[in-house]
Amino acid sequence: MRHLPAFLDIAGRPCLVIGGGDVAARKIALLERAGGRVHVTSPKLVPSLSRDVAAGRIRHLSDNFSPDQLDGSALVIAATSDRVLNAHVSWEAQRRGIPVNVVDDPALCTFQVPAIVDRAPVLIVISTGGASPVLARWVRRRIEGFLPVALGRLAELADRWRPAAKSHLASVDARKAFWESVFDGPAVQLALDGRNDDADSVLRETLDRSRSIPGAIHLVGAGPGDPELLTLRAHRLLQSADIIVHDRLVSPEILDLARRDADRIYVGKAAGAHSMSQDDINALLIRLGRQGKQVVRLKGGDPFVFGRGGEEMLAVEAAGIGAATGIPLTHRGTAQNVTFITGHGKNGESDADWPTLARGGQTIVVYMGLAALPRITRQLLDHGLAADVPVAVIEKGTTPDQRVIVGALDSIADTVLRNDIAGPALTIIGEVAAFARQSEDLSQSPALVAAG
Repeated sequence: MRHLPAFLDIAGRPCLVIGGGDVAARKIALLERAGGRVHVTSPKLVPSLSRDVAAGRIRHLSDNFSPDQLDGSALVIAATSDRVLNAHVSWEAQRRGIPVNVVDDPALCTFQVPAIVDRAPVLIVISTGGASPVLARWVRRRIEGFLPVALGRLAELADRWRPAAKSHLASVDARKAFWESVFDGPAVQLALDGRNDDADSVLRETLDRSRSIPGAIHLVGAGPGDPELLTLRAHRLLQSADIIVHDRLVSPEILDLARRDADRIYVGKAAGAHSMSQDDINALLIRLGRQGKQVVRLKGGDPFVFGRGGEEMLAVEAAGIGAATGIPLTHRGTAQNVTFITGHGKNGESDADWPTLARGGQTIVVYMGLAALPRITRQLLDHGLAADVPVAVIEKGTTPDQRVIVGALDSIADTVLRNDIAGPALTIIGEVAAFARQSEDLSQSPALVAAG
């Protein structure tokens, strides 16, 4: 990062602009919106600036620039086509310690004027460091199309409730969690629609619920390393976490997505060189959860496929701490491999290697297997897989309509039929299916949602 993003308070302060053309007029309009007292030096003024001078909105100092005009200025902008004059203005301003911007000449600037998305009091600025103002405007247009025009109403809502939140929630972490729940909740649309009374009512209820916010551990898979492959939920969790506990395989680009003020704890392992044992990692997660922290346990790849995510999940849940998790597809001492099969082969029936699948000690994940479930379970039973092996059937996974049915291999087909399970559905066969709880909300599962 070459430049430090910052916001200057120029309200009521003199700002000098050298130049009187259309470019200067655009810069002057920006300074006026920020409350600056604009002084302009130029032998000629475009009509809009002449009208502003006549109306007393800006002051025309002189036709020609002289260094003493800089005295007392909060900042100066040179917007002429004369590079020699622009360089002279820049040198004199820098000699006096006054911030200076020279339009379209980054080498002469001590600050840049970014492209701006104005949703006052919310401001979003985009800068390319002077490399391409057109690119900055291109990015701005896309952001403007994404953000509601009434976004400023959310800032006004937050400002209105900030004293109450500070009074009722003593810790910084509690207040942060409160505001995150507000901006992820129904108050947002109410405020955007101008329904302030309804929005206030929702915030009042949210504040009452937030007096005691429990800690939580979110188990998130970082995938192969490309941050663009992360799910939206994984990205949101990284943005809201107090602490990131990460391993060696997580790329720096993904860690950079976390909040700047989030603590990062490295617990990476390599062959023969463990920075922390698994028991110590489990203890760390439990301790942070009991402190009320929102923790992301960030693991390379999928934490539930050879990632020991199941061990951490069990340890955290045994300690009574909420964990956003799901069914681990591998688990030490339970399942050392995982096989993915389809319930429909080329000619309708699956041509799976049933003797191999029935050996046990593994996880079988069946796609499109709901209609074929009676035949699949019969094949596994006939080839020697134990009748009491757990099976979980997940209907409409990760959606609000999701249901989870758990049973034994020899009876799961009947259980599914009795519960009117319809597709789409995913079937998980093996001891790890016992991790699922009947009708558990697996929409929080990093294995299904946040991994990759």
